[in-house]
Amino acid sequence: AQLEESGGGLVQAGGSLRLSCSAARRVFTINGMGWYRQAPGKQRELVASISFGEGIQNYADPVKGRFTISRDSAKNTLYLQMDNLVPEDTAVYYCSFWYSDNGALRYDYWGQGTQVTVSS
Repeated sequence: AQLEESGGGLVQAGGSLRLSCSAARRVFTINGMGWYRQAPGKQRELVASISFGEGIQNYADPVKGRFTISRDSAKNTLYLQMDNLVPEDTAVYYCSFWYSDNGALRYDYWGQGTQVTVSS
């Protein structure tokens, strides 16, 4: 994995966690960053994304108003502040950096994943 995540763990419902992600090795030009999650028996889903330059954010409906994505472009570091967590947020969370020209060219970098468990 070229990215390293940290900050996962076990938290009670209603609690908060902050995930961080940074490049372990040099990455090429990117224009997007995001957090995905995969719960047992489910497909990986995009939770939140942010454009590298302008900082435009997008969120999946289940996390809107509870999660906040941010980045430090100078440090190639990505964050996910998760508040008011619910058991349905339990999953392995992966960070990803990518470059896409909205055509045929796209490449991605991934982290190894960090477990987030929310108890009821």
